[in-house]
Amino acid sequence: MDVNEIIKPENIVYTKPRLMNDNPMHYCPGCSHGVVHKLIAEVIDEMGMEEKAIGIAPVGCAVFAYNYIDIDWLEAAHGRAPAIATAVKRLNPSKMVFTYQGDGDLAAIGTAETIHACNRGENIVIIFINNAIYGMTGGQMAPTTLEGMVTATCPYGRNVELNGYPLKISNLVAQLDGTCYVTRQSVHTAAAVKKAKKALRQAFENSMARKGTSLIEFVSTCNSGWKMTPDQANKWMEQNMFAKYPLGDLKNE
Repeated sequence: MDVNEIIKPENIVYTKPRLMNDNPMHYCPGCSHGVVHKLIAEVIDEMGMEEKAIGIAPVGCAVFAYNYIDIDWLEAAHGRAPAIATAVKRLNPSKMVFTYQGDGDLAAIGTAETIHACNRGENIVIIFINNAIYGMTGGQMAPTTLEGMVTATCPYGRNVELNGYPLKISNLVAQLDGTCYVTRQSVHTAAAVKKAKKALRQAFENSMARKGTSLIEFVSTCNSGWKMTPDQANKWMEQNMFAKYPLGDLKNE
């Protein structure tokens, strides 16, 4: 088979998702955000929901999602994405509405909005990137920072007596009557990526079937904030993050 035959569309095995823009990504090498973006774009396209998908992105590394996925986007104030998503979905019930948030946004300043949207059972999807640190603003301690984990604002490690315990917010929202699907996934291996894509598809289908709120927590790396290489960060995540935030479904109704 010559090269012209190989590059015919019907012979291409792997291509960039159709809904991904040509903009170069600004994320650090090894960051999980880019992989999750790819999966979101693929699932929306495969569901034929390009014209109905509306993403809500607030402050933090997640804020630039609109640069990369070619759907309608709104920006929200820090932590307020679930409140904005609530309004958008209620006013446009035929739309597929989701938020895209980091742990500092969702589990700190946005704790109230997150919990109450889930408790109301809003028919939205919340996509939660948990890398246990404030990645964009200098690597400060987040609510999800592990005990003993070093950050810019706890340079000797998170001290439970001083800083409290890491917040397992997915466990909290899984207890609420309004949530139908709460799961933890990751994108650190090919097998994990496959499971993560399946979880996204189920969450989006749940929202359109009006089953209530779905939340997908992506346990992720921040190799720049953690001061590690991408490979070291993946290994550290497997050895440390997964013990506190084990992968799998917390609720599936």
